[in-house]
Amino acid sequence: MLALAGAREPFDQSKTCLGAGAKLTFPAALKLSSRMMIQEESDPYIPLLPGLPDELAKICLALVPRSYFPAMGAVSKRWMTFIGSREFIFVRKELDKLEEWIYVLTAEAEGKGNYWEVLGSLDQKNRKLPPMPGPAKAGFGVVVLGGKLFVMAGYAADLGKEFVSDEVYQYDACLNRWAALARMNVARRDFACAEVDGVIYVAGGVGPAGDNLSSVEAYDPHHNAWTLIQDLRRPRWGCFAFASGSGGKLYVMGGRSSFTIGNSRFVDVYDPARRTWGETKNGCVMVTSHAVVGERLLFCIEWRSQRTLAAFDPADGSWRKVPVPLTGSSSTRLCLGVIAGKVLLFSTEQEPGYQTLVYDPAAPKGSEWGTCELKPSGMCICSVTIEV
Repeated sequence: MLALAGAREPFDQSKTCLGAGAKLTFPAALKLSSRMMIQEESDPYIPLLPGLPDELAKICLALVPRSYFPAMGAVSKRWMTFIGSREFIFVRKELDKLEEWIYVLTAEAEGKGNYWEVLGSLDQKNRKLPPMPGPAKAGFGVVVLGGKLFVMAGYAADLGKEFVSDEVYQYDACLNRWAALARMNVARRDFACAEVDGVIYVAGGVGPAGDNLSSVEAYDPHHNAWTLIQDLRRPRWGCFAFASGSGGKLYVMGGRSSFTIGNSRFVDVYDPARRTWGETKNGCVMVTSHAVVGERLLFCIEWRSQRTLAAFDPADGSWRKVPVPLTGSSSTRLCLGVIAGKVLLFSTEQEPGYQTLVYDPAAPKGSEWGTCELKPSGMCICSVTIEV
């Protein structure tokens, strides 16, 4: 554990950990574009910061505000490796310097495509991410793990050819770049996915031949490998998943099943410790958007009721309804996001009068709702929160 203490303060180079009278000064390369060439290092060992032990240098680098990370990664290979590592996020967490940013997949007007953007990261302005590799897809899955965004599988049309994909791409939020990862064992679309204790799970969906799937895979980020595990109890598609905190379980709900008429209220529950599936019967159906606050509280919006949040607590399997205040048009469809323990309700339509609603489940009764300035540049398709 890092032996540092103190209250949160804005970043100040003159008050860093370098000792009395010293200043944290970064190389001029930090002022260059993050696209610059990384300098070559022939020496088998070059310190992160000359004159400092690496343990202290890592703390100094971790104190830098998040917006500088991509440029810092271009300074040297050692900086790039450290900033892209799990250790970097661990050090920032120990220093109480983690920052949450919201990333939104935004649709351009008139069906001209879509792009990922981060909201309000620099001077309260939205910033586009580099384009994701591969063709545009629908029915894909997204998961956040270790400061990285994983975009998996889905349905694509490329050069006139339509296909279901097994491709997986990773966006590094620190280095602002994409990379291709190991492909899944089974190509699929419209499936459920979530992360439980550092492992990504994908379940069900529709396969390349239009077949309904019950197969489940687990991704180990340390070995960049997918492994097929025990199948769902029934084929399931159009579903979603979430996890119930550290040491918790994987919940798969919503969508349709081969053994039910219409949408399924069954919830498939996977216990990673026992490697077995169980079942409950109190799920949400026809969910158009969902978000998890904290380690276990799930919020959903159902297709038939865009003006009500359904809140689920897996501890006791209970649901409660939260009416959504009217803002903008009553027909506005909503997409959920999360920031600082609060639920954000983005519009899935380009409606000038709509203000992003904010719901705080921890606020006193009567003051749970508010608005904020965070807003996608176009129509919100989905959103994730990445903390680094």
